[in-house]
Amino acid sequence: MTSNLIPSYAPPNLIFERGSGVYLFDGNGEPWLDFIAGIAVNALGHCHPALTSALHEQTDRLWHVSNMFDVPMREQLAAMYCESSFADLVFFTNSGTEAIEGLLKAARRFHFENGQPDRIEVLTFQGAFHGRSYGAINAGGNPAYLKGFGPAMAGFKQLPFADEQAFIDAISHDTAAVLIEPVQGEGGVRAAPEGFLRLLRAKCDETGALLLYDEIQCGAGRTGKLFAHQWTDAEPDGMAVAKGVGGGFPLGAFLTSQKVGQHMIVGTHGSTYGGNPLAMAVGIALWNEITKPETMANVIETGGFLKQQLARLADEFPDIIMESRGKGLLLGLKLHEQFIAREMTGLARDQGLLIGAAGDNVIRMAPPLIITKDHVREAVAKLEKALHTARKSGTS
Repeated sequence: MTSNLIPSYAPPNLIFERGSGVYLFDGNGEPWLDFIAGIAVNALGHCHPALTSALHEQTDRLWHVSNMFDVPMREQLAAMYCESSFADLVFFTNSGTEAIEGLLKAARRFHFENGQPDRIEVLTFQGAFHGRSYGAINAGGNPAYLKGFGPAMAGFKQLPFADEQAFIDAISHDTAAVLIEPVQGEGGVRAAPEGFLRLLRAKCDETGALLLYDEIQCGAGRTGKLFAHQWTDAEPDGMAVAKGVGGGFPLGAFLTSQKVGQHMIVGTHGSTYGGNPLAMAVGIALWNEITKPETMANVIETGGFLKQQLARLADEFPDIIMESRGKGLLLGLKLHEQFIAREMTGLARDQGLLIGAAGDNVIRMAPPLIITKDHVREAVAKLEKALHTARKSGTS
């Protein structure tokens, strides 16, 4: 059958008709254990009653008015974010890419307003993924994503991930900002050492650069804190969030301190759909759920159990698995080069387990935050069968 869709994706021959909790169901009613959650999006699983109730109620009231008019729920959700973070100001978007774009604009605007209009260089890190827009792919610097889209944009410099000396050598009083994912997702499920984040904060303070976090994938409670950087005292000047904060409904935001965000005045930025009533209703309901102490306690306990089980698999299959990685419920297994991560996800899918592939030849798991130890046992048993299949074939 000929498709009228631009061929940017290559999905498997598998269609889901509904979801409930940690499971998706195909047309035959067969369950599939979802340990990728729409790539860390479905934070509370599928069709969580608090989210569906909030959305259904709002659909009968008001969908869209644009940012020409106030949306009281926007103020309410912004206050929730700021009360639980470093931030003073919030701008709502539809996606993580838009959040990154707005955050980069805010950083450069800050230096412009402080008399340094040419201070535009942003230091980023190899393996980063900040989105698919033109600015975002240049921030990430992945050659595969830049190929075919013209010359590289000026103002971005990529450094080795978590390399202290490389960072110290690169940052200067000309640096506008440093942008990093506290836990890389697409780049191979790599957590930045807490000491490295503290170094970034210290050097930014020393040089006047801004520290920016991309918590689009690792935020929204995924590591056991509301935001991944909160495991340290290295607070940022700005942060981008998305994915899990909407629980499946398109929602993103960039958060800033007062000193940074105050310069994004009328006319400097905008979004037609950002902060719309539907997104705000779901965002508030999601926030109320993930800020419950028992939610974060479950992420820490169950995430620790999953990490332990993945480490066991690494010990059991040293010929396939090089190491286990990650934090909380954003975890991965780096494979030896003869076992291709994307093909391994297919073997897991043959067992009814949905996982993802990431850079550095890593299989990635980002299950809903509501999973139990029984879900972990089920997932690990399925993954173990997939690994045995890979071992028998010699490669995946």
